[in-house]
Amino acid sequence: MPGTKNLTIRSEEVIARCRTLAAFTETPGRTLRTFLSRPMRDCHREITRWLNTLGAEVTLDAAGNLRGFYSGEQPSAPRLLIGSHLDTVPNAGAYDGVLGVVLAVAILEALEGRRLPFGIEVVGFSEEEGVRFRTPFIGSRALVGRLDEELLNCSDSKGVSVRAAIENFGLNLRDLPWAQLRADTIAYLEFHIEQGPVLESLGRSLGAVEAIVGQTRIDLCFLGRANHAGTTPMRLRHDALAAAAEWTIAVERTAQNEPNLVATVGQIDAKPGAANVIPGEARVSLDVRHKSDGARRRATETLVHQAEEIAERRGLSLQSSVLLNQNAVAMDPFLVNEIEKAIRKTGCEPHRMVSGAGHDAMILAERVPAAMAFLRSPGGISHDPAESVLLGDVEKALECGLHLLDELAGSAEFQKRMCRA
Repeated sequence: MPGTKNLTIRSEEVIARCRTLAAFTETPGRTLRTFLSRPMRDCHREITRWLNTLGAEVTLDAAGNLRGFYSGEQPSAPRLLIGSHLDTVPNAGAYDGVLGVVLAVAILEALEGRRLPFGIEVVGFSEEEGVRFRTPFIGSRALVGRLDEELLNCSDSKGVSVRAAIENFGLNLRDLPWAQLRADTIAYLEFHIEQGPVLESLGRSLGAVEAIVGQTRIDLCFLGRANHAGTTPMRLRHDALAAAAEWTIAVERTAQNEPNLVATVGQIDAKPGAANVIPGEARVSLDVRHKSDGARRRATETLVHQAEEIAERRGLSLQSSVLLNQNAVAMDPFLVNEIEKAIRKTGCEPHRMVSGAGHDAMILAERVPAAMAFLRSPGGISHDPAESVLLGDVEKALECGLHLLDELAGSAEFQKRMCRA
């Protein structure tokens, strides 16, 4: 194993760095970091400092993705991407996304200056969660050339568009084409906490992700009639929030009756929002996921139809718009096998699994072979301040990453892929 610095010490440093980045937040006392917000600059500055000590070339692309390139044995060597996202959900934990970026830096540090037949590009994506603009993967979409006009024109709750957010951050939209993956990119790897209970239930530290479920996100708005809460009889009401509440229960019931389907109403915004006024408008979110694209599409159609029926029965109208329709994505079989081999070399038994959460890897897989390794999530908790990792699991992940790089460097199959890049 390369490097003289004890892997336990390096892993302790990884955890400390994640906690440092968690302090860069829009809401004091709680971690929140959205697309190109002010705290993102603090993240960039901190990570850039770590990468500069390695001699990496650090840049910020036009979509706000931080990219640090550690060259290979030859200047013309192709590059392997390793990374994850730097944005968070509201009231987040310290490890979702960020751990993958910090681990990538730690893997480079553990090489202690050793160069490989390929270069390594660490990427910290500017956005994956979809919090600010209600649509995810802005950062990784830029790398595959899918940051289109429709997405650029999306606006946040303050009316600021993605386009304006990029310009306000001091970036140039005309440089977006340069954010796309280079032709010599051979693969993308991502380390991430599982965000679920499977690995913990099996008593395993690491898992190899073989596929990521498909995901649909829809914005729906029930439109009724606002009126006085004290003078309007129940039978004469057109209550938008009551319709949204009825439909939310229908969503839960439908998902419970369909194997492997998960469906979530995670946001409700009722207007005018006064205690003595019947809500005339209720805007709700829908998130539907399934490993089968066909099952996901059928379930989504059913749920939207149920919303239409509820609105009609209550004398309301319904508006809906699709924010995301992402198919299930299989990870690259060769890379999944290599990750399994690397996990075994750490002394751990790997577990092949399907990710129920979306990840940047599913976007990058459109253009390059991609794969993921999961770390156990204690308690299965994520998207919450109680989110955590075990020091021993971080150490195994770091060791796995180093074994994986050596495997790829000596692999005849990977050499072929390098030649084709």
